[in-house]
This record gives sequence, structure tokens and C-alpha cells, in this order.
Amino acid sequence: MTPPRWGEFASEAAELAASGHKLLYHYGPGLGFLATLDRGGGPRVHPVCPVVANGGLYVFIGNHSPKRGDLVRDPRFALHSFPQPDVDDEFYVRGLAKVSEEPEVRAAVYAAYVATGAQTSDDTLFELLLERALLATYGPRPSWPPEYFKWRAG
Repeated sequence: MTPPRWGEFASEAAELAASGHKLLYHYGPGLGFLATLDRGGGPRVHPVCPVVANGGLYVFIGNHSPKRGDLVRDPRFALHSFPQPDVDDEFYVRGLAKVSEEPEVRAAVYAAYVATGAQTSDDTLFELLLERALLATYGPRPSWPPEYFKWRAG
């Protein structure tokens, strides 16, 4: 079974998706850390600019980037939001990445991407299909434990 797209996740868990979107876009362009698996199966983490557009969650990956090869070889990924300056809230999704080659999809995602002030070229567009999502919210610092909100596909 193919994991759902961002839009399906947002329909099932609207508040969780809205909070995750807010954390990903806190700095203007989407920002997150993308975890992939290298050729030997070891974890690799990269900063990326995720884009929520066209009913999906996408990333543009440079064609010469090791993470592109990682995702082509093994589509499993995890994406975690960047840390916030004043609160420790965090958002995480994991699932499977797939190359998105449809010109109309790329145009829509690229328009949303550059609208945030970001730019890219010589890249591959991947859609991130979601199996799980997690939001952790904290009170004022120092605060422990967080409150967890979870979603799982299917």
C-alpha cells in the first residue's frame, strides 16, 4: 500500500498538520533536517527546504547531492523541523520518497517554493509520502516532558 500524501494526512489530523506546517515554515521558507540511508545502510542527515504545495510535501534535491542517490536507492526518509528560538516544540514525519516528474506538479511546487524567497536549479523533485507524524509541544523553558500528538497512516 502506498503511504498517503500530505493532503490526506491533513484531512485526518488537521491540527497536527497545521502545527507541523507552522514549525516547518517558522523562518519563511520551509526548513527541516532530512534523514536518509547511505549505500551501507548508515544514517545521513541533511538540511533541506520542504515545500507543502499541490496537496503534497516535497523537497528539491540537487542532482549531485548524496541524499538524491540515497532516496533513489532506498526511499525511506525521516524529516524533522528546525529548532525554534523560543520554544522547544518539534515536528517529525517519516515515510517513503518518490520522484515527481510531472511538469505541472513541478511548476506548482516551484512557484510555492520561490514565493518564500528560496530558489533552486539542477535538482530532482521528490514527494514525501507519510507513514507517521509526531508533534511534541513543550511548556516554557525548562519544560519536561513534552505533550506528544501522533498520527499513523492506515
